[in-house]
Amino acid sequence: MTVVGSGGVVLSRWAKSRRFHKDYDKLDHTMRNLVDSKLQDLTLSYRPPGLRFEKLSGYSNPDIYTIHVNGNYKVSLEVTGGNALLRRVAPHDEIDRAP
Repeated sequence: MTVVGSGGVVLSRWAKSRRFHKDYDKLDHTMRNLVDSKLQDLTLSYRPPGLRFEKLSGYSNPDIYTIHVNGNYKVSLEVTGGNALLRRVAPHDEIDRAP
């Protein structure tokens, strides 16, 4: 189950995990551009509703959130303070099984 909405989370910067790089490198050029665009939207003070920034329940230490890239792909991220660690970029089902 997920909790929809940012809940006041403000992100100022992010880092990319080794796994994120591995997933990202498998994407085609169009998907990479879309992921980059969505990540830029994360730093806006008003997040566009299309991101569907959601907190995954069951993950409280660390807090894990997801954003939707398109109908099938998501990005998972670990949020600590104003910093985010990008964990995965993968199809929806894969993120739900192993964020």
